[in-house]
Amino acid sequence: MTRAARVADVLLTRLELLRRRLTPAPLDVMQRITGAWITQSLYVAAKLSVADVLAGGPKSVDEIAKAVGAAPGPLYRVLRALASTGIFVEQEGRRFALTPSASTLRKDVPGSLRDTILYFGDGWIWRPWGELYEGVREGTSAFRHVHGAGLYEFLPKNQEANEVFNNAMASASELAAKAVAACYDFSGAQKVVDVGGGQGMLLAEILEVNPELKGQVYDLPSVVDSARSFIERRGLSSRIEVAAGDFFTQVPTGGDTYMLKNILHSWDDERARTILRACRAAVPAHGRLLIVDMIIPEGNLPFLGKMVDLHMLMLHAEGRDRTAEEYGALLAAEGFRMTRQVRTYLPVSVLEARPV
Repeated sequence: MTRAARVADVLLTRLELLRRRLTPAPLDVMQRITGAWITQSLYVAAKLSVADVLAGGPKSVDEIAKAVGAAPGPLYRVLRALASTGIFVEQEGRRFALTPSASTLRKDVPGSLRDTILYFGDGWIWRPWGELYEGVREGTSAFRHVHGAGLYEFLPKNQEANEVFNNAMASASELAAKAVAACYDFSGAQKVVDVGGGQGMLLAEILEVNPELKGQVYDLPSVVDSARSFIERRGLSSRIEVAAGDFFTQVPTGGDTYMLKNILHSWDDERARTILRACRAAVPAHGRLLIVDMIIPEGNLPFLGKMVDLHMLMLHAEGRDRTAEEYGALLAAEGFRMTRQVRTYLPVSVLEARPV
């Protein structure tokens, strides 16, 4: 960790402790209890495209309601509540305007979180959270308890949910990809292989920042056609190959830098080691393996990855986010040595490992 990062951690810790000291405990807990209500209010505003209606300037709630097809009274109450959290701002005459945070609810703008909000607020992903108690008590997947199938069994049979999920993953991937491309030094690499790389968003961002690099996206046969189309749209077909396969059994050779982004946190230690074993067979002696994920820090400081870890618990039961120490143990068991952790400006880090 750099000195600047250590100083930032100390300051954030002190600010959080001060906030807790100044807020009466009952009020603090009540604010946390109502967090679920904020999620659903955000979902309503995003689903109705309120932020897009306000992109041209402030409007009255009657104007907004007419534009989005909603009842003015209930819509006003939702927007008033969101304005109290910094999402939108209420002006005189029940008029509302965008704030920087509200702008993230817009479609097709840099930094948009609309697709992510639609995912977390949609009923098919929202309902299993109500069964988290059973999942924790029994050590099972709350999602499977509600839907009778695991996430990756459920999605192919539910087209609308599948589209919501894919859009959310693409949106989140774009933000993380830009952060990794900006913060990790790929100098010395020649060919980067993104294992389980989906459409290729991360690899595309990296290659655009590093014009000397070439790459390969490796994912399931059901994904590669979408990856080819995406890569062609980005104008990178001459620099990025696409290959299909199963990372539990084999990873293609020929690269010197291999990446696993948001892959290992979907699996228990045994399955994660199986993936790492396949990677170790492919990574050359001079190569490196990069794990791109939210690395859980020590201590009590708030960290988004701790909440994402609960989401993995709800979805898969066996899936989990890990600390750097836990990743280090997995890597060591499969012939890698963790060399460093590179933080980005998002809660995403790059763990670098080298073959032993």
